[in-house]
Amino acid sequence: MTTENNNSNFFNFLLLGFVTVIAFYSGTQLNKAAEQTEHVSHASLYSTKKFDDGAKEYSFVLVTDLDHDSKDGKKWRSLVSRGFLKVSADHKQADIHFDQDSEYYIDTNIAAGGRAMELSDLAVFNGKLYSVDDRTGLIYQISDKKAIPWVILNDGPGNVVKGLKGEWLTVKDTKLIVGGLGKEWTTTEGEYVNDHPMWVKHVSANGAVHHENWKDVFIRVRRAAGIEYPGYMIHEAVQWSPIHRKWFFLPRRMSTGKYSEADDESRGTNVMIVGNEELTDFEVVRVGSDEHKTRGFAAFQFVPNTHHQLIVAIKSEEKDGKPVASYASVFDIHGHVILDDLKLHGPHKYEGIAFA
Repeated sequence: MTTENNNSNFFNFLLLGFVTVIAFYSGTQLNKAAEQTEHVSHASLYSTKKFDDGAKEYSFVLVTDLDHDSKDGKKWRSLVSRGFLKVSADHKQADIHFDQDSEYYIDTNIAAGGRAMELSDLAVFNGKLYSVDDRTGLIYQISDKKAIPWVILNDGPGNVVKGLKGEWLTVKDTKLIVGGLGKEWTTTEGEYVNDHPMWVKHVSANGAVHHENWKDVFIRVRRAAGIEYPGYMIHEAVQWSPIHRKWFFLPRRMSTGKYSEADDESRGTNVMIVGNEELTDFEVVRVGSDEHKTRGFAAFQFVPNTHHQLIVAIKSEEKDGKPVASYASVFDIHGHVILDDLKLHGPHKYEGIAFA
C-alpha cells in the first residue's frame, strides 16, 4: 500500500470519528431538549381545609357556556364561580357551597361566526388552569381573572378551516387531551355530514398539537352500552385516571335511535363507561337513577385525596336550546351516589369544573 493511500485512509478515519462524535453530541443535546420540552409540572392549584373530625374541604372553580348570552357588547364573556367541596373522613358524606362574592367574568374579542367564549371544560395542566371554547377552538389559560389565548385547535384531522368544537379536557402523562362530541356530525334531523367530532387533540406543554382519529374508540364506547349507529352518544365529560390507568366516560346524551335536535334534550344519561388504557375493553356502571332525562353530564373531576374513588360531576339542563339549570353531584366509581343532584345558583349552564 502506498504512503498516499495510508494518508487518505488515516484522514477518512479521523473524519469518520469526528462525524461520530458530533452526531453523538448532537443526539444527546436533542434528547435533552426533548426531555425539557416534555417536562410537565403536576403542581396542584386548589386549597385544602382540614376539620377536627377528619373531613376535608377543597376549593374548585366552574366556568359557564352561556351560548348566545355570551355576547356582551363588542366582547364575549364567561362566568367563573368559586366553590368548596367538603368530604367526610369516611368518604360517605359530601357538601358543596359557593362564595358568590368571588365570582367574576372573563372575556375575549376573538370570535367565530359572531360567537365566542362558550367554555366547555377546565383542566389543570403543567401547573396552569386551561379552558376550551367550543366555538373558536381556542384553548385559554385562565390567570389573574383574564382569559389568555394559548393554542387554537382545528376541527377533524386538523386541515380544515373550522375550529374544534372542544367539549372535554383531560391530562394523560405529558399531554393535555382535548376532545369533541364523539359522534358523527349530522344535520338537526340526524343526516350524516362527517366524522370530525370523533377526532381528539394531544397538546404538549409547549403547545404542539397532534391530531388522532378516535372514531373506532367512540364506536366501541357506545357499543359497550348497546348502541349502534344511527344511535349515538354525546360526550362532554371524559377523564383519564393515572391511578387506575383507565379512561372514564360520562356521556351527556345517548340514544339507540337516530339523532334529532328536538328529542336530544330529553336523552340525558346516568351511565358511566370505564375503559382500559388501550380503550379496547369497557365496563358500564349505572350512576343513581335515570329519572331526570333532561339532565346530562357536562364535566367531572376526581376528588383529591380519594385515590380516584370519588367523582364530583356537573350536569346541565336545557329547554328549547336555552339553559335552564345546572346541578352538582358526588358519587363513587361504582355508581353509589353520595350527594344527589344539587341545583346550582342561577340559570347558568356550567360546563367545566377543576380543583383550583
